Amino acid sequence: MLIEAEKARAFAELHVPGKPLVLFNIWDPGSAKAVAEAGAPALATGSWSVAAANGFGDGQAIPLDLALANFERIVAAVDLPVTLDFEGGYGATPDAVAANAARAAEAGAVGFNFEDQLVGGEGLYAASEQARRIAAMKGAAPHAFVNARTDIFLKAPAVEHDEAKLADAIERARAYADTGASGFFAPGLVDEGLIARLCEASPLPVNIMMFPGVPETPRLAQLGVARVSYGPGPYRLAMKTVEDAARAIYG
Repeated sequence: MLIEAEKARAFAELHVPGKPLVLFNIWDPGSAKAVAEAGAPALATGSWSVAAANGFGDGQAIPLDLALANFERIVAAVDLPVTLDFEGGYGATPDAVAANAARAAEAGAVGFNFEDQLVGGEGLYAASEQARRIAAMKGAAPHAFVNARTDIFLKAPAVEHDEAKLADAIERARAYADTGASGFFAPGLVDEGLIARLCEASPLPVNIMMFPGVPETPRLAQLGVARVSYGPGPYRLAMKTVEDAARAIYG
């Protein structure tokens, strides 16, 4: 585990507000190699992309054993740190999350995206409960960069992102930081003013996902963002390229 711990430290150091780590999310060993060869300093899976590439929907529909086997192959294919989009940790209780995080760390994960939404249900975990789940994950994988994701901004259209939602996000960032989270992920947030205020108030480096309406990376850097993710975009782009090429043959 020494090599993984060293990779985890190197990965954490890439999160610099104003000079964001850009992650062009991958889904299998082939995409991992392609992005690594393009010059990426680190790699990150995207749960939607991994699931789709294996014939499943998102939301932990892909079996955990298959997801981890796929991740192990990715880690073996590259020398870079690789972080795992772990959705809700495949468990509701802190104990279940801890057991699964230990398995993922053994597979080579230097970090995890970890959601506060109720996967397969409605709404979000209370901040206090999610904080306990984060603490359990961190206890099981002490070296891991736990990128605590809030789904506040994905649960409502951008026009409804307001002061109350921002205040909720900031409260969650603080609660998650207090129990061991390493970063704070706010996918769906697009407004420059809200992004800047979240970056200023969060005790954790902030991760923003490329999304329609999101500023480009140089502007996100100016706003204080420390990590930029591309989510399912790369997979969709790749599959569109394949489909267009096939249509040119069969059409």
